[in-house]
Amino acid sequence: MDHIDEQILMILQENARTPLKQLAERVYLSSPAVAARMERLERQGIITGYQAQIDWMAVGYPIIAFVNIDVDPAQKKDFYPFVQNCPNVLECSCITGAYSMLLKVQFPTTQKLDAFVDEIHAFGRTSTQIVFSQAIPHRGLRLAKELSGQSEKPEE
Repeated sequence: MDHIDEQILMILQENARTPLKQLAERVYLSSPAVAARMERLERQGIITGYQAQIDWMAVGYPIIAFVNIDVDPAQKKDFYPFVQNCPNVLECSCITGAYSMLLKVQFPTTQKLDAFVDEIHAFGRTSTQIVFSQAIPHRGLRLAKELSGQSEKPEE
C-alpha cells in the first residue's frame, strides 16, 4: 500500500460516495487507475465495505451506551451468538481490565436499554455508561502520514 492508496482510503472514509472522477482528480490519477486500486484494496480485505452514516436521533434511536460485561470464559460460546443476534449491539470488543467485553449499543429509550442490560446479566456483571454527547463523532482512521504531517504530494 503506497501513499496514493492511503489518500484514497482517507477520502473514502470522509465520504464513501465520492464520485470516481472526483477521487481520481484528488489523487492525480485516471479514473480507471483509481478503480483498479479500489478493487485491489477490496480483494486484499483493506476495504471491507461502504456504509452510510446515519443521524440516529432523527430516526428515533437517541440513546447510545457502552456496556461493560465480565463474561465467564465458559459462557463465551453462548454469549457471542446472543450479542450477534441483538440488532441494538453496534460493536462488541474483547477487552483487558476489570471487564472482559465492551459493547456499544443504541436504543430508542432508556427503558429498552435497561431491559437489554437485565437480559445480559445472565452472562455476568455489568457496568453501563450512557453517552450524553459526542465531542468527536464517528470518523475514519487517520493514517500515519496524516498524523505526522508528511506531505501528500508524490515524491519526485
